Order: sequence, then structure tokens, then C-alpha cells
Amino acid sequence: NLKNLHRMYPTVNVYREGPVRPLEYSRSDAIAEFKVNTPTGKIGFKDFLYSSHSTTMGIVILHKGKIVFEQYPRMEPYEKPIYWSVTKVFVSTVLAILEDNGLVDVSQPIDFYLPALGKSDYAGVKIRNILDMASGVDCPDDYENRDACYYQFAASIGDAYWDDSFPDNPYTFLANLKTGTAKPQGESFDYSGANTFVIGWLIEEIAGMPFQDVLTKEIWQNIGAEGDASILAPRYGVPVTDGGLLANLRDVARFGLLFTPSYSEVASRKIISDRYLNLILDGGNPDLLANARSRGWRSHDIKHNVYQWDSVFRNNDMYKGGWGGQGLLVNPDRDLVAVYTGYFKKDQSEIRLLRILRTVLDELYGSEE
Repeated sequence: NLKNLHRMYPTVNVYREGPVRPLEYSRSDAIAEFKVNTPTGKIGFKDFLYSSHSTTMGIVILHKGKIVFEQYPRMEPYEKPIYWSVTKVFVSTVLAILEDNGLVDVSQPIDFYLPALGKSDYAGVKIRNILDMASGVDCPDDYENRDACYYQFAASIGDAYWDDSFPDNPYTFLANLKTGTAKPQGESFDYSGANTFVIGWLIEEIAGMPFQDVLTKEIWQNIGAEGDASILAPRYGVPVTDGGLLANLRDVARFGLLFTPSYSEVASRKIISDRYLNLILDGGNPDLLANARSRGWRSHDIKHNVYQWDSVFRNNDMYKGGWGGQGLLVNPDRDLVAVYTGYFKKDQSEIRLLRILRTVLDELYGSEE
């Protein structure tokens, strides 16, 4: 399912442009052979990925702009799987670009730009708090309870089961949202794709075009991508901006390169400003995760979350994960990018890759901090 959703549901296109910027190879046997722990003992990282212990479909790792490791144990290189919530950092990055261009002030309340939200629970909520998953609006991700705020929102955009009894317009749904406040804004991390959709809506309002066209203009046509991307849009062509990106792994890795010193391998100009990169690395509020509704987001190894990035670790690893085993890991200091995709087994279990991957990269590239 996760690598064939474009064959089952409508999507909207994100277009490439110009010559492909090829990624050179500098393969590392050390990564492939690095011993990792499994329930049946230590095996090499590559062998682990192809074993029954792994649910990884594909992975690409770049160091200094070159591919050092690339494997596709359960997919083909040309396939375009979905990245679910990894999509969120594409949204926040587009917003940051508009911010750099002086088109938006994130200290303003969202209804300053989107007056349609002026009578909703989002009224008065600062854009920065929405970016940091600290809106305070009581609408956390919930795909179990069909009466829950988030489920109703997800159904309205086609990201959950729906029938004629469910809302069918996410813009109208959020403009009329009266679910209440869980905590004051800016106080607590409370994960919700509704926050991301609001940021996507803001981008559409500022740019005067659908989100997929802004993503095309600001990022995808500027990274020498191999292929067009797309965004899941199951109902009425509205893109699932909080989790619908479909693209090949190498192109998502090209996006990751924009945050590293090797950005010029794929882009003719600096797309990610130093301001935005420094904000990600050092401008987060650690109190948000400390006060998170769910304890599962907390770790002594994490500095903060910020601008839709789930975790910025103490070694400056920047991480955004997606449901079902997707991930984007970037470390600007070490000039590293890793992107991977996976799936859930029939019993809904998965073998999480992040901790294993960070161990491999820390051991092999940690001296480059």
C-alpha cells in the first residue's frame, strides 16, 4: 500500500524542472558491514535491512553530498512511496522561505493572515506556536475515535475513513473548530496534523496558489530532482499537506542536502537561509517537549522540537519521522543526510530504524562534529 497509494487515490503534482543534478557515489563498506544488535545476535547493517528483523523498504545515506549507502530491500529505486508526516517539514520549510522573503511574520496570530479562523479555536494563536506543535488547540492525532476532533479533520481531507456523515471540507471544518484548549498556547508540545494543515493553508493564502504549486516553485524545481513528486489528495483535490508527499528516496535526499554545506550539489543557490538553519539548531523551546501531552516524545538526548521537526538532538541531528517507518535525518555539522521508508507488518508492528541508524552514523562519522 505505502508504495502504491498513487494507484489507489487521487494526487496533485509537484513538478521538477531543468537538468537532473546527478548524485555521485562514494560507497562505504563500513556502513554496510557495521554490526548492529538484533534479537538473534549481531549482523551487518546491510544484512539487517534485508532480514526479517527489518521493515525498511529503502534507504539512502549521503555524506558530503555523495551517496555512501543506498539499498532497496523491499522496493525499487524508481518507486515513489508515501512519507506520511515527513511531509510536515516540507510545509514548514516553504513557510520559512516565505518568512525570509518578508511575506509573513510568525509572531502574528494566524487569523491576522487567515481571518476565516477568527472565530475558531485558532483565533489569536501565534503562527510560531502552530509551527512548533504548541497551538494549545485540543485536537491531537487520533485515528481510532471517529468522533474525535482529529479524526473528523482527517476524514474531511480524505486521510481517514469517511462517508456522507463526515465533514468534507477541511478549511470549513477548521474555520468552525470549537473543540477547546488543552493548554495555553506556547506551553506544551501536542502533536496534530491539523496544525500543519493550517500552516499549509497560510502558505496558500500568502502565495495565492495551491500548496503543491508553491512547493514546486520554491523547492522542487530548484533541486535537480530526478522525477516529479506528488501529494495525496483523496477528496476534491485538496492536498494532504500534513502527510501526503510521494517521491523517490533520492529526491527527498536532495531536499535534505539543502540543510547541509553540500547544498550546491543539487541547487544553484542557497535555498535554506542561515537564519532558518540556526533557528532549527538553536532556536527551539525545550519546555515544549518537557510539557508534552505524551511522554513518548521526551528524551534526555533531545534538545527541542521546532518548526515541525520532531527532534533536534544534542549532536545536531535533525529528525522528522512518519507513520509506518519513514524518516528524514539531517546533520549539518557532519554533512550527513539519511532518508528511509518502511511499513507496518500485518500485526501493526515495525522495527524502528532511527536508533540503529543514529548508532551507525555516530560511530562512523561522530568525529566530524
